[in-house]
Formats: sequence, structure tokens, C-alpha cells
Amino acid sequence: MSPAESSLSIAESVERLLAAGGTAALATLIEAPSNVGAKLLIEASGNTSGSLGHGALDAAVVLHSTAFLNSKQDTQVFLVKELAPALTELTDAQVLFERIQPEPRLVICGAGHVGASLANLSSLLGYSSTLIDDRAEFVTRERFPDPRIDLVAAENWFDAVSKAIGNGHGVSVAVVTRGHSEDETCMRAIVTCKVDYLGLIGSKRRTNIVLERLRAAGATEDQLKNVHAPIGLDIGAVTPEEVALAIMAEIVAVRRGGKGGSLTDLRRSQ
Repeated sequence: MSPAESSLSIAESVERLLAAGGTAALATLIEAPSNVGAKLLIEASGNTSGSLGHGALDAAVVLHSTAFLNSKQDTQVFLVKELAPALTELTDAQVLFERIQPEPRLVICGAGHVGASLANLSSLLGYSSTLIDDRAEFVTRERFPDPRIDLVAAENWFDAVSKAIGNGHGVSVAVVTRGHSEDETCMRAIVTCKVDYLGLIGSKRRTNIVLERLRAAGATEDQLKNVHAPIGLDIGAVTPEEVALAIMAEIVAVRRGGKGGSLTDLRRSQ
């Protein structure tokens, strides 16, 4: 396969991958005696496209791609001698790994003060968000002119939330509705899907009530164990904007593999 054909194959694979909500590692040879610019795409499913021009190097890169994707890093550069020490002719060659995935999405259940602040903040952070409420007057373009915020006036919470989260890949969900009943209906639509993040607003007592009702309705501990309830990092938030900040901080921490602690404390521990 020629480099042009290889690039076309990778481009087509990336287009298909993003449409399906998948994830992949794109490896590019960025410094080498030859084949600089050669690319190899390794999907999380194991499918590959392209080649770096050396079978043993391709095999080593495929093997490392799992660790790269699990690292939650966007990019990493490795010397070939770190990946495949036996390839002495490529010892000082370098491979760039890049994460390929759809832009992050946030589904927000509830367009009250916190939900509204969360939608606006998430857009600033590069998230494509969907804001859902059963009160049509709460989800209007007059309130949310940002086109990155998709507005849904729900006739039925369960159906609207299910449609918004799809297969759950690359999706974070914040349940910040106005009451127990709405919370529970939204949570029933979400817990069976493997979303990247799921948070439920409210006091410990309120969130426990919702979680107990879900258990009584048949939700398993495996489905509930990753629910962040109460939602958000503890930053002493008071205002809706501060609560939205705490929620987005937790979502980013989960996405990036952060610890959620003080940066000062982390620096002191290093």
C-alpha cells in the first residue's frame, strides 16, 4: 500500500470511528532514517489501519497502544528503543502517540440555576453539551444563545435522556433536576449505560434516597458503584456558578485521571 493509500485508509477509519463514538491511538513516526510521517491507527477494539513501515515496530506500537489509551493522556512521544529495544537500526527514532476520540459531551438533566451555569461553563471548556428540562421556557435560545449547547424540551424525561446519551461513549452526565422524582427517572435511563461519568446533585440524604429507590427497582451495585453522589468536588461551593465549577472539576478529573486533590498538596508530595 502506498503512503497516499495508507493515509486515505486511516482518514476513512477515523471518520468511521468518530461517527461510532469510538477511541483510538494514532501513532506517527516523527523522527527516523526513513518513513518519517508514516502512520498507524490502533482502535480500542483492536482494529488497525496503516503502517509505520516495519512489522516489528508496528507490533510493538500496537502492544503499547493499550497502555497509552489507559493513561488518558492526549499525546505522548516515545523513542523506538523504549518500545522495541531489538530494533537497533531504529534506536533513536521517535513515535508520537495521539488520542483520537469524539469531542467530549456533557448531558445535563435540569436547566435550573446550576444546570444553566453548568451548560455555559462546559461550553467554555470545549464540551458539546445537551441541556434537558421538562419546562420548555427553561430551554430557549434567548437563555442559551451558544450553538454548542443543544436544548431539549422533554415531554418525557426517560425518553429524552436515553436519546441524548446514546451508547454512552464519551458522554458525561450531570443530574441536577429540581426533585427526587425527576432525579430518579433520569437515573433509571442512565445507569444501564456505560457513560464516562455520572453525577447526582443533592445532599447525602437526598442522593441516598434516589440510589435506594434504584436498587429497589433492580439496579445492580455494579451499575451504581461509579455514581458520584453528591456530585462535584468539595471546594466549598455556594453559588450556582461555584457548584457548576465543582462539577466540571470532577468531570475533568475523571476524564484526565486526576486525583481531585489540592495542587499545592500534590506539589508538596512530589
